[in-house]
Amino acid sequence: MFELSAYIKKQNQQINVALEKILHDSQLSEPITEAMKYSLMADGKRIRPVLCLAAAEAVGGKLQDVLPAACALEMIHTYSLIHDDLPAMDNDDLRRGKPTCHVAFDEATAILAGDALLTLAFQVLSSVQYTDENHSSNWLKVIQIISTAAGYQGMIRGQMLDMASEGRHLTVDELKSMHALKTGALIEASLLCGALLVNARKSQMEILKTYAGKIGLAFQVTDDILNVEGNPKVMGKAVGTDKLREKNTYPAILGLEASRQFAENLVNDALQTLEVFDKKADPLRALATYIIERKR
Repeated sequence: MFELSAYIKKQNQQINVALEKILHDSQLSEPITEAMKYSLMADGKRIRPVLCLAAAEAVGGKLQDVLPAACALEMIHTYSLIHDDLPAMDNDDLRRGKPTCHVAFDEATAILAGDALLTLAFQVLSSVQYTDENHSSNWLKVIQIISTAAGYQGMIRGQMLDMASEGRHLTVDELKSMHALKTGALIEASLLCGALLVNARKSQMEILKTYAGKIGLAFQVTDDILNVEGNPKVMGKAVGTDKLREKNTYPAILGLEASRQFAENLVNDALQTLEVFDKKADPLRALATYIIERKR
């Protein structure tokens, strides 16, 4: 029987070793490296890089072929968290069970640490040693996919829409569209890049894109639920903040029970999309279920 906890632990070990090496090899000035490492090596879930590795595995690829992309995705995600936590944004004091970057250091250092992680991600992506023309073409596509997902057409646009909607009442469809950008875009990029780098077929890429859309939305619905009833000690961050900021959330619009059912339906749909894959996709199946069962 597939054990997700053991799988995540093993993948996280590989990811963490690679991230440590990247920071060590970058030879950046000490204060900024310290701030970058403080946030990057905190006790995060590593969902995006793990999904990247699992997608490669699902289509029969080797994990080492996609590890640089997995690391870049985690650096971009961490940069977004550092900036989201800033006083000008969500003004949060706790992240991943410890003081946020701007609290542990200062606001200017946190801004620069986020900027540094974002740019380092693309330095890593563009520093891969290519083996042939197809290999180089795939990595160029990966850079395009990730930059689009993380930029003003993806995650940043979603964050802007989220801030602009505070105090307003969105429809469920508007909320879905916003979170498809804010949360879903980078999750989709994680899966597509993992598969692309090991030469997945177009049909496999389409299936993984559908799967990504379902679990990306389920992930956000679960985050919204946890912000209402989660345990701050387990989550490593404050709860109840969405209501205080008058944010549009699924529990606020649908109610808690309907939100839980919505997330469950999304995961069931995601699992159905994977029916054409064999047991190599078991990590993706287990990750879909984990997304709505997690407590942090």
